[in-house]
Amino acid sequence: MSSPRSLVTGATGYVGGRLVPQLLEAGHTVRVMVRDERKARAHEWSHGVEIAVGDGTSDSDVRAAMEDVDVLYYLLHSIGTGDDFGKTEHDMAQRFADAAKEAGVSRIVYLGGMIPEGEELSEHLSSRGEVGDVLLASGVPTTVLQAGVVIGSGSASFEMLRYLTERLPVMVTPKWVNTRIQPIAIRDVLRYLVGSAAMPSEVSRRFDIGGPEVLTYLDLMQRFAGISGLPKRRVLKVPLLSPGLSSHWIGLITPVPASLARPLVESLRNTVVAADTDIKELIPDPPEGLIDFDRSVELALTKIQDLDVPTSWSSAATAGAPAEGLPTDPDWAGGSLYKDERTREVNASPANLWKVIEGIGGRNGWYSWALAWWVRGVLDRFAGGPGLRRGRRNPQDLVVGDALDFWRVEDTDDATFLRLRAEMKLPGLAWLEMQVGSTEGGTTTFHHRALFAPKGLLGHAYWFAILPFHGIVFGSMQRNIAKAAEALEEQPT
Repeated sequence: MSSPRSLVTGATGYVGGRLVPQLLEAGHTVRVMVRDERKARAHEWSHGVEIAVGDGTSDSDVRAAMEDVDVLYYLLHSIGTGDDFGKTEHDMAQRFADAAKEAGVSRIVYLGGMIPEGEELSEHLSSRGEVGDVLLASGVPTTVLQAGVVIGSGSASFEMLRYLTERLPVMVTPKWVNTRIQPIAIRDVLRYLVGSAAMPSEVSRRFDIGGPEVLTYLDLMQRFAGISGLPKRRVLKVPLLSPGLSSHWIGLITPVPASLARPLVESLRNTVVAADTDIKELIPDPPEGLIDFDRSVELALTKIQDLDVPTSWSSAATAGAPAEGLPTDPDWAGGSLYKDERTREVNASPANLWKVIEGIGGRNGWYSWALAWWVRGVLDRFAGGPGLRRGRRNPQDLVVGDALDFWRVEDTDDATFLRLRAEMKLPGLAWLEMQVGSTEGGTTTFHHRALFAPKGLLGHAYWFAILPFHGIVFGSMQRNIAKAAEALEEQPT
């Protein structure tokens, strides 16, 4: 196939969002399957792909997306979405396997995790192995790529490693820090994924993929510290920290929430070292060789410093967060909808006001009662939510789908309107809107609206309990954003 039509699932996720431009560069005709077209349109590659809007749990959506497809890239997972994620992953994989066989797909390519022999597997690795089994049994030639820790800017594994090392000069660690790991750079993962499309039809099997070094997790932290210019980390190993306790600790120290950290930590109990290097016979190493750990860290840190992180683990929605956007019906078809609306005139241009609004959150903060935001973030982390540690992908730019502390960008026109959907733990659904406008006389206006759709009696009680604080939090936020825009207006051009 000189120009195969490839369907990429999970195209707005960490790996999928980086794979699409690689496939386009390799000459593929690319179709992406996404639940939210706006998230796909936020990527630079969107103009060069076909977009199929659908849900992986719908038979009809999957069959429609699979029409006339040569290669299926299966990159969906349900990690961190609840206790039954294994069954969810199995059922979804079976749906795609059946549809691929029915549609006459030539090859399925799946990225999973390494499966060590003779070890009790974590639930996460066990589920990844079962998904591979389902796809291999589909009757369609299948390539199952099995990777360990992926090192790249924005990956959950890299962010966990980075923040643990940077923030803890002295660490009390469980025994899994001695587990042997074969990390791999995201660039090499993408090279294997693209190359798998051209495998001969008689090849249908698993391949372990890893970088050129085998290290322990402790080695990774010490090497990261050295590359970052940090002193050697001091480590006290104890046998008592369970995966559950470890994941909650990681959830407090790093941006990675406990719901995602737990399956990652549980997988670190297992040795993840490539059992074979057979894939080199079909996809040879590049002339310069595979990227080693130190170089992969340097590349990742450069991307972060240059504000050039195209995708992140936080691109995926938070478990339990509302999946549906705010309805256009102002009466809210789902029931009660409480509102807090404020409008003020601003002595600044619409462009400068928008610049401040678009830079909100992350290190820039929320322009009001910083202690209250910090406390709310800490409480959310303890409740299992994302808290404020996710920050933002880029400090100056927001696109639909971006995580923004414990919010997610649901809608923006990149000029006058921003709607954020809450992903913190709440007894209901919440949104925050900020809009730039102007009067007939040319005065800039700033409209600010908080909305809350309560669930049950607790939701109603929650709204009225926090209502007295709205004037402090939202009122000062609007005033301070306006002042920041006016200060920006006064700066010399």
